[in-house]
Amino acid sequence: MSNATPDFHFERLLQRYPDLVPCIADVKAAFKQLRECFSNGGKLLVCGNGGSAADAEHIVGELMKGFLLKRSLSEAQRATFVEAFPVQGMYLANHLQHGLPAIALTGHPSLATAFANDVAADMVFAQQVFVYGTSKDVLLGISTSGNSKNVLNALRVAKVLGITTLGLTGEEGDAMREVCDVLIRVPARDTAEVQEYHLPVYHVLCSMLEAEFFG
Repeated sequence: MSNATPDFHFERLLQRYPDLVPCIADVKAAFKQLRECFSNGGKLLVCGNGGSAADAEHIVGELMKGFLLKRSLSEAQRATFVEAFPVQGMYLANHLQHGLPAIALTGHPSLATAFANDVAADMVFAQQVFVYGTSKDVLLGISTSGNSKNVLNALRVAKVLGITTLGLTGEEGDAMREVCDVLIRVPARDTAEVQEYHLPVYHVLCSMLEAEFFG
């Protein structure tokens, strides 16, 4: 798929998951916001609980390294490493890949447990948004129910800071609508089914972004 375009990945999603057709406009809108974010030097912040926390980490993994493409360094970049370190430079250059900056707010257990214990558990993600976030960034909140307090609080803080907010939820996730610039509601209500739809949605966003920036 080295020559695949963002549109190719999007059409492939709809062929494989026709139930997601009602989400077309929102998936495209989310891609547009993320493309603008990375084009302007911003980063993606992602948060969620339980299975959605695993999804947050998964998304970061697909963006920070090669997903469907290798994303190798250019010859000029490789030469810079060799010039700086004649012995180790080639190894460094051969084992680095281009990526899109993303942080999972779920991956800091010492901070999370300290803040939950000392301040408030439902503000753990919000605190990180407040410290990490800039107006160039995007926050993606994932909640199968749409009612996760810590995710909603993070989205509220992001709105105050002028950070673009995206939401990924199920059919009943109306609580996220007022705090999300773009809300993708997959056609399911059961937690497991919602999560099953979330995977192809964020996979296609990651593949479209990779095609856009590294294709």
